[in-house]
Amino acid sequence: MPRKLLLCLAASAALVACKGEQAAPVTAAPPAPAPTQAPTHAFDAQINAGDFGELVKQLASDAFEGRAPGTQGEELTVNYIRDQMQRIGLQPGNGDSWFQDVPMTETTADPGTVLKIQQGGASRDLAFGTDMVIGTRTGQPEIRIDNSELVFVGYGVDAPEQNWNDYAGQDWKGKTVVMFVNDPGFHSNDARLFDGKRMTYYGRWTYKFEEAARKGAAAALIVHDTAGASYGWDVVKNSWGGAQYDLPAAEDKEPRLQAQGWLSAEAARTLFTDAGLDLDKAYRDANKRGFKPVPLQASLSLDLKSTIAQKKSRNVVGVLPGSKRADEAVLYMAHWDHLGKHEGEEGDNIYNGAVDNATGVAGILEIADAMAHQAPPPERSVVFLAVTLEESGLLGSQYYVNHPTFPLDKIAGVINIDAMSVNGRARDMTVTGFGSSELEDILKPLAAAQNRTLHAESSVQSGFYFRSDHFNFAKAGVPALYADGGEDLVDGGIEAGKRAAEAYGKDRYHSPKDEYDPATWKLDGTVEDLQLLYGVGNQLAGGDAWPNWYEGNPFKANRDAMMKSKASNAEAK
Repeated sequence: MPRKLLLCLAASAALVACKGEQAAPVTAAPPAPAPTQAPTHAFDAQINAGDFGELVKQLASDAFEGRAPGTQGEELTVNYIRDQMQRIGLQPGNGDSWFQDVPMTETTADPGTVLKIQQGGASRDLAFGTDMVIGTRTGQPEIRIDNSELVFVGYGVDAPEQNWNDYAGQDWKGKTVVMFVNDPGFHSNDARLFDGKRMTYYGRWTYKFEEAARKGAAAALIVHDTAGASYGWDVVKNSWGGAQYDLPAAEDKEPRLQAQGWLSAEAARTLFTDAGLDLDKAYRDANKRGFKPVPLQASLSLDLKSTIAQKKSRNVVGVLPGSKRADEAVLYMAHWDHLGKHEGEEGDNIYNGAVDNATGVAGILEIADAMAHQAPPPERSVVFLAVTLEESGLLGSQYYVNHPTFPLDKIAGVINIDAMSVNGRARDMTVTGFGSSELEDILKPLAAAQNRTLHAESSVQSGFYFRSDHFNFAKAGVPALYADGGEDLVDGGIEAGKRAAEAYGKDRYHSPKDEYDPATWKLDGTVEDLQLLYGVGNQLAGGDAWPNWYEGNPFKANRDAMMKSKASNAEAK
């Protein structure tokens, strides 16, 4: 998911199969024919635009059917990535296997589902896709909620260190909570609240559903607004329509809601108006300390039927063994999955995901090729990890962190590539979550050698740091870098960079229009970005440094504890 407009997800949501229901047997998609690769293309070991474009062209082709997990598109994709790793000269990275099986629960909600709202003696139905989207993470084929009280809970945040609790003073069992997206302070532009303009994890939709479940609510609905979410309603509809994937209960034992979803801005305004409330005033009130939950004088009923299947997807793992300290590793990663085919949609219904994220997979393969043929070889091992289920809540990377092929205290750093810029050379480079870790100290002089500067993402309010796979490593304590592209283009400056990013977000992100386009893509800048990210990993793999998070970073405590335990174990031996 791109830092410029990701649904994500998001960050670390993982979901469960139904307790007490007999699970269907785990199945994989039927074998698919090998992907077709242009036989005339001769790959070079050096990072270059021709090889990068060839890799993206194949991964984002219609033949790969949008790379949805559990489909024939997955078979084509993971086999193609494995074949490229073999061509490069990597070794299987999960024991003697190139693959790491990731169990998943596939849930497909009935698109005919309606939310029934009883309010003021009247009843109305909210339609799926138009007024709302709804789903379940329980793994149950049918969820029934009858007359659940609707309560507005502001931003749905319980942050003791911020002296903020939108849930204070009530029992939430059986209720449905309605909340705003983003952090307190965002809609009122109050920089004194939370982290000012920069979104914290409390602002992510994943956190809001997790917290509502912890509080015991039956269901939760987030009010969509384009500025707060950083994407339009079409992105919500496209991303939540069709099959949704979760990890099974054994992989994530956190409580989960019976149902969760989004309300369109129009549906929310009607809901508040019929409760005698002003939605605009509700935004103002929710941004004040001491906010108290507000009953919406309404109840929700839902009969949600879903098709449930237990399946598996796969991470692809290759490794370049280190020449001196093979037990230590640097890890490059990118997610290979996208949104697949949307059957029934008119016209082009293949969501090719060229930028998001065929570019990232092509990027780690290009870096792997360069490292596998460099002299001297890396002293530390270098892992190249193509993960699944990012679009479903960073699930493939979460599974890998739970089951790493190298112990986490042996991983010196992680470099994540997600949705590379194809807009041409830039005078700068965007580091999402700028100011996080000492990996930036390695990147900065390399960027300076390209006459480039580093800076934070321009839309810090969008929480992009929590919306790609590095976040699972960060939460565990492993320093992770997420950087790509730039906003100050050599050809056109900052205005041209903004226009390009906005055009992608508006016209192509999470849509069938995200296709490989050699006529308009400018890959000279992409190559420069890859050279920088190669340089960071190469320096880390060639030395013995253990970068940490900067002081004050919330992930530093986990890394410190991890490394202290590692040192204690070493002394004990």
